[in-house]
Amino acid sequence: MSKNIHNDLINLSTAYAAHKNLSHWRVSYLARGDGQFFRRLADGKSCTVKTAAQVLQWFSDIWPLDLEWPSDISRPPRSKKEAA
Repeated sequence: MSKNIHNDLINLSTAYAAHKNLSHWRVSYLARGDGQFFRRLADGKSCTVKTAAQVLQWFSDIWPLDLEWPSDISRPPRSKKEAA
């Protein structure tokens, strides 16, 4: 996991929201059930390592095939249930 995982999550959220034409609130809600999750990260708040890993995995599992994953962010393999 990147040293600056919070920025990685924000960057993934921004790219995904733009690609899917979704608000940041909607992506936060889909990822965590909390529409303010990414806003709090952007405001300098933090989350647990477990939460960051779960959100990173969520992005990896749902990432659109027609959107390139950012090259500066390590991508975990897709979950077996999502890859099927």
